Amino acid sequence: MEMAAVAVLGHRLCSGLADVTDDLTALESEGFWAVAIDFRGKALCARFNSVRPARPWRGRPWKGLPADTWSSSLDRDRFASGVSAIRRMIADGDVYQVNLTRRLSAPLIDPDTDIAALGAALAEGNPAPYAAVIRLPGHGVHIASASPERFLERNGRWVESSPIKGTAATPSGLTPKDQAENLMIVDLVRNDLGRVCDYGTISVPALFSLEHHPGLVHLVSTVRGRLAEGCGWPELIEATFPPGSVTGAPKLAALGTIGALEPEPRGVYCGAVGWVDADRRQGDLNVAIRTLWIEEGHLHLGTGGGITYDSEPEDEWQETELKAKRLLAVASGERIGR
Repeated sequence: MEMAAVAVLGHRLCSGLADVTDDLTALESEGFWAVAIDFRGKALCARFNSVRPARPWRGRPWKGLPADTWSSSLDRDRFASGVSAIRRMIADGDVYQVNLTRRLSAPLIDPDTDIAALGAALAEGNPAPYAAVIRLPGHGVHIASASPERFLERNGRWVESSPIKGTAATPSGLTPKDQAENLMIVDLVRNDLGRVCDYGTISVPALFSLEHHPGLVHLVSTVRGRLAEGCGWPELIEATFPPGSVTGAPKLAALGTIGALEPEPRGVYCGAVGWVDADRRQGDLNVAIRTLWIEEGHLHLGTGGGITYDSEPEDEWQETELKAKRLLAVASGERIGR
């Protein structure tokens, strides 16, 4: 028996699937929508009839996948080569920063694996402020996100984006390179929002804020603006997608470099997942990092980081390991306390 469509978003349990579309103008209509946009910009918007507070998970527990079955789209040497290639491009003036990622994959043991069970395990072992689960079996969508990063929050005409740049195991591990990286992306996000916001309304209410998350810390900044008349979700997403923190600067040049260096498409990883309440003109989309998804009989997880001229290949590799470590433990069935 096929599993029912369901989403858990912002502490809400959504059921009773009413409509599915790839048309972002639907987010300006009515109802409560679950939204998933993959890194290439392909959107899926699902409207649900029932939205109520999420309850503790009562389904089958997540059994986990063997820890030794995971493979990486880029091994250590190829990842290091990618870092070196980006540093050469920066030296030549082609880019300022590029986000380089790799995909970790493990074959599923049970074809009836439930992504909602993994989402519940992540909520326990890796709680995150922008966590999301979307299960749409009829559309091949199985996503469990433990994202710490906000891509876009909208409240009426006001929008905010809170890019993360700078990751370490402890605050003492953050460096001036992390601040420089963060500042570059803040400028990029300001420029992106400026395309659809009223002139003079773009501000940076928080710069280099320190946030603690399970197993690591991040530098986070916030950019805010007021949407111009006539601009809604379609225009906002078109102006800002993909998120600047997971592309690089300049964005178009960084995207070309990503396409050349990463052997596997990112899928939903580094895209956006979240909710939109069209009736209230509100919504919150995450940057789909710390995100796992099921596709073609495998469970996938992406991990990466921003590369600048000061990047050292081994340090960057270790950062990808740090970001993936806790999620891999949860996905492998280890019980981890908060």
